[in-house]
Amino acid sequence: MKIKFKLLGAVTLIPLSLAATPALASGTQAGTTITNDVTVNYKVSGVSQTAQSATNAVTVDRKVNLTMTTAAATTNSAPGSTAQVTSYTLTNTSNDTLDFALSVAQQSNGATAQHGGTDAFDTTNVSIYLDNNTNGTVDAGDTLVTYLDEIAPDTTKNILVVSDIPISQTNGQVAGVVLTAQAAAGGSSGTQGAILTATAGANTAGVDNVLADTAGATDAASDGKYSIKGDYTVSAPVLTITKVSTLISDPINNSTNPKAIPGATIEYCIVVANAAGAATATNLGVSDTLPSTIAYSSGYGIFVNGTATGSAPSYTCNADGAAGGGYNAGTTTVTGSLSNLPAGSTSTVRFRATIN
Repeated sequence: MKIKFKLLGAVTLIPLSLAATPALASGTQAGTTITNDVTVNYKVSGVSQTAQSATNAVTVDRKVNLTMTTAAATTNSAPGSTAQVTSYTLTNTSNDTLDFALSVAQQSNGATAQHGGTDAFDTTNVSIYLDNNTNGTVDAGDTLVTYLDEIAPDTTKNILVVSDIPISQTNGQVAGVVLTAQAAAGGSSGTQGAILTATAGANTAGVDNVLADTAGATDAASDGKYSIKGDYTVSAPVLTITKVSTLISDPINNSTNPKAIPGATIEYCIVVANAAGAATATNLGVSDTLPSTIAYSSGYGIFVNGTATGSAPSYTCNADGAAGGGYNAGTTTVTGSLSNLPAGSTSTVRFRATIN
């Protein structure tokens, strides 16, 4: 808008005054009216005249922008685990209070995940929570959401994508997910506003929309969205079970070159090995049901948490370990519990039986 004045003499002083409006880090609030007042003082033949003034008003438009970050490391999860979390932080860098619609997509198998792995499976039972207490876990203080409501400029919110890991997955496999936030109009608490689109054409007198977001993982720049990847990595034991048998004696040869004839004593050693780089195996329970052709030797006992040398399938079991385990005569089953088994280690269960 142009303001014109007709002056009757030489202008001697032209002070300008601008109305000051506090600005946020993201810029002056959308919808703010910037008023610019101008006053012209002048004289005619040395005589001061009545000052002339004019006013101009500009409405600040809505600059739509947001950023998101994700966790610095993958989420390590056991097969079959539930409510596993990838965490994100969203900041409204717009100059207006906005809602943000939220959605999660699975990455395609073979795609590169956020932390360098290759997507190999999809998670299940996916949901999104607002992490109200910012502790990074889903608990009673958090809210199940499909959008963020009334997020003021320069405000940050923590978001949790929650998934279950299928029991069939193996150690080291990766599942990538993509969280997308899309800007929507604010102003109505408790209801998601309309998705914001860029105002076409020339500047209007009202509040126009200017989409200023950068490109995310799967979306383009200036589309009112931002997408970012997160991932889960399966952390599981990789167990190898080897059963070694050693002839101890027979009724003819005793312990000198014994043979597997009726009445011979066999020592069985069950070796449980956990591969290097795997997760620690816990709550290990060994169960070995004996066939009718052999009988458990109760006089020798059962030894657990022993050691073995060599490698599968040719382990040599050492005569160590602690007495433990049990035998169920009704089911002819030998059982034994082992201590937690870290990656790259072995443990054994030993017992003896007689050939019928």
